[in-house]
Amino acid sequence: MTALAWPGATIGGALPQHIAQLTVTVRDYDEALAFYVDKLGFERLEDTDLGGGKRWVRVRPAGSTGAGILLARAVSEPQRASVGNQAGGRVFVFLETDDFWRDYQRLVERGVTFVRPPSEEPYGTVAVFEDLYGNRFDLVAPVR
Repeated sequence: MTALAWPGATIGGALPQHIAQLTVTVRDYDEALAFYVDKLGFERLEDTDLGGGKRWVRVRPAGSTGAGILLARAVSEPQRASVGNQAGGRVFVFLETDDFWRDYQRLVERGVTFVRPPSEEPYGTVAVFEDLYGNRFDLVAPVR
């Protein structure tokens, strides 16, 4: 396999890229913020009014420097159909933790719905929960 070369690429090495954020379509900005911030404990990075009822709303796990989530209000029929079905019923986001039981208990206490109970797997301790729309998340403490 031959490495592709373009400005900024390194031949035979890693590309200087990273995922900065991903989009989750939501019914309503404020209800999504309440879930992601109040229940999951994420931090609100930005909430900017763009006019015409549109906002630029970003969240990410508190203390993380990794990718964030853009909460995008669905306005068209295809977008509304994607709410709660970002990955077609599969796990959409993998939320890694350094203390599974601490975070699992905190989420249960805050009313987060787990659809698969905790289990020990070869890759770590994991349980599956849903956001307020039904998108699935793995809470996982990987084996180190």
